[in-house]
Amino acid sequence: MYYVNQEQIQHRLDAIPEIVQGLTEAAGSWDGGVVLGMVQERALHLAIEIVTDVGSYLIDGFIMRDASSYEDIMEINHEEKVFDAETYDVLLKLVTLRKPLVQEYYTWNRSELHPLTPVLPDILNKFAVQVREYIQRELM
Repeated sequence: MYYVNQEQIQHRLDAIPEIVQGLTEAAGSWDGGVVLGMVQERALHLAIEIVTDVGSYLIDGFIMRDASSYEDIMEINHEEKVFDAETYDVLLKLVTLRKPLVQEYYTWNRSELHPLTPVLPDILNKFAVQVREYIQRELM
């Protein structure tokens, strides 16, 4: 029997709509200014934390192989068919941004719209749906 911390997964998935709103508004109103640059930066950072946290909970709960990196978390979840190839491709690109956003933030270019910003809202929504479907399917 698996113990999947569905409560913690749900808390994180419930945060996706606000992140989607931030990304959508930043992309739709992009002016290269510091405020939207900071909104984009924080939304990207939170998106990374959500997908890696959820991925880790799934790995632990369903006793998948151990992950060695953020990229590995995404790969393992993709291999286990938690989400599709399109979602995987975008999430893999997303998690590579963690180090620049968290450790090298002083070099992050806040005046440019990052290419993932307009793409992520749909992917994050798909991710949430696919994770919920996976949990339901696996716990039946």
